[in-house]
Amino acid sequence: MKVVLASHNKKKMAEMKTILSAMGVEVLSQADVGVDLEPEETGTTFAENAAIKAQAVMEATGLPAIADDSGLMVDALNGEPGVYSARYGGPGLDDTGRWQLLLKNMEGIENRACKFVSVICCCFPDGQQLSARGECPGILAHGPTGDGGFGYDPIFYLPELGKTMAQLTPEEKNKISHRAKALAGFQKEWEKQHGTDQ
Repeated sequence: MKVVLASHNKKKMAEMKTILSAMGVEVLSQADVGVDLEPEETGTTFAENAAIKAQAVMEATGLPAIADDSGLMVDALNGEPGVYSARYGGPGLDDTGRWQLLLKNMEGIENRACKFVSVICCCFPDGQQLSARGECPGILAHGPTGDGGFGYDPIFYLPELGKTMAQLTPEEKNKISHRAKALAGFQKEWEKQHGTDQ
């Protein structure tokens, strides 16, 4: 089974490939199939945005397409940056700029509870859609630690492991991350629909 990943994020591609290949799914990049789409994420939830991306790539390629929409939700900020995690602070900021802005906005706030959320959606040419959600709870650190991962990983502290997400090996991250949990849920849905032999 081949699916096209509706993302240009190379690190996300690597994570998804590792986890999905264990399900016998071959993940292709948009470049592999000759398309270059960046659908506008107009949804107000992770589920809506994941579906928008997967649907657009599936329609353009005629192949099943899988998308992940994910982000960081901070309790003290009413769930922000949420669906705007990758655009937090506007287009002029990179990953580092975004988490620096978040830490600035959290100055003096004691409640540091937060969670990473991921929704995986796969759209099929026959109109079928599968989706699953995963969450990973954590604490917002006061400063960055570690140089792995991407996005907000350096400031996302996992109390049970005593590390930030950016200090984990890819193997460790792929066991506990929000994306890994969403993909595990997705795998259950996939097996219900397609069996385990595809």
